[in-house]
Amino acid sequence: MAPMRLSGAKIPEVAARIVSVLVADGDIETDAPKEVELDVLAVLNQYVKDEQEISDRARGLMTSRGLPQTELGRMRRLVAEQRQFKLGDDAVDYLLDQLVEMLMHSGNVDEIYAEDVDLRRKMRGPLREQLAAEDELQAEVRSRLKHVQEGTSLWEIEYQRLVEDIRRRKGS
Repeated sequence: MAPMRLSGAKIPEVAARIVSVLVADGDIETDAPKEVELDVLAVLNQYVKDEQEISDRARGLMTSRGLPQTELGRMRRLVAEQRQFKLGDDAVDYLLDQLVEMLMHSGNVDEIYAEDVDLRRKMRGPLREQLAAEDELQAEVRSRLKHVQEGTSLWEIEYQRLVEDIRRRKGS
């Protein structure tokens, strides 16, 4: 199961779009939309941080157990399951649950007029657009790394280098 791959550089843009849609459509009322953006940003950044910790923990377990790199996906799933954290296809719904919960408890949101299902539907769009762009980037990087075995340290280094190079060239 591949990581969800929210790009850290794009998270503020996603947060701004989510809040903009909710405010413009009258789904939430706030006197501090920038503060709500920061709340959304915090949820998204926490997801990225947690996902990285799960990957790091999975790699550590693999090393301590002498498992091959091909087991990384399985180990990530196991660690995520232990933490009740969702990865891959389930990640968007997990994140939407977290975002709705945050909106309900945020001191920066004065009123919520929409049902949870409507909030989730509207927040899903900006998240999915970002993920589609990241999927395109990942596909391009993977196609260029066919000659390198995935999971090796060389693959990790080359992968990061290519991601940064492609983002720089595309201005994203």
